[in-house]
Amino acid sequence: MIRVAVVDDEQLVRSGLRMILGTAPDIDVVADCGGGEAVAMVLRCAPDVVLLDIRMPDVDGLTVLRALRAHPHPPAVAMLTTFDADEYLAAALRSGAAGFLLKDTDPEQLVRAVRTLAGGGSVLDPGVTRAVIGGYLAAEAESTAAAAVRALTPREREVLAHLGAGLANPQIAERMGLAPSTVKDHVRAVLGKLGGVNRVQAAIVADRAGLVATVREGGRQ
Repeated sequence: MIRVAVVDDEQLVRSGLRMILGTAPDIDVVADCGGGEAVAMVLRCAPDVVLLDIRMPDVDGLTVLRALRAHPHPPAVAMLTTFDADEYLAAALRSGAAGFLLKDTDPEQLVRAVRTLAGGGSVLDPGVTRAVIGGYLAAEAESTAAAAVRALTPREREVLAHLGAGLANPQIAERMGLAPSTVKDHVRAVLGKLGGVNRVQAAIVADRAGLVATVREGGRQ
């Protein structure tokens, strides 16, 4: 079972997400709470995935995210956001968020996203991808990232494309016909060559470089 915790200041949102995720046979929502209780709750319940509101009145989501990422064994954290929270997205990315989801995400997409996060992948809702890219990649950073992508080997660019599609290492291994250990080595090399970024940051670079579309269409880079 995938253990999930939901952190949002609105009880209605928490109840809705609990109900949606509760329909999946492999997902167990072990707890939900507001921001002030979040860190203690996560340490107590040890979820695999946390869905965390990016803006809350008591303790904001960025503060909670940073506290969770400082834990020796942090869960995968996806930020729940709305269209008017663009200024928070880049900060959440730099603080280690594993993904971004809109609060009105389609139920089936939400379930798939939780499974992807639990498997070590990343999720970027199409509705917030452009805002995340805009906040994270300034002109100079984008130029540097583009140069780094060009310096990757063809195999590494293919791995980066799969990272951009949000795939976890076992899924990449299956797609590419490689051993998981080999994929792990390739991913480590790609993240290092891109400047020590995390998987979500790598996904943004892949999207900006135009690598993701071909993978989603079933092609190879």
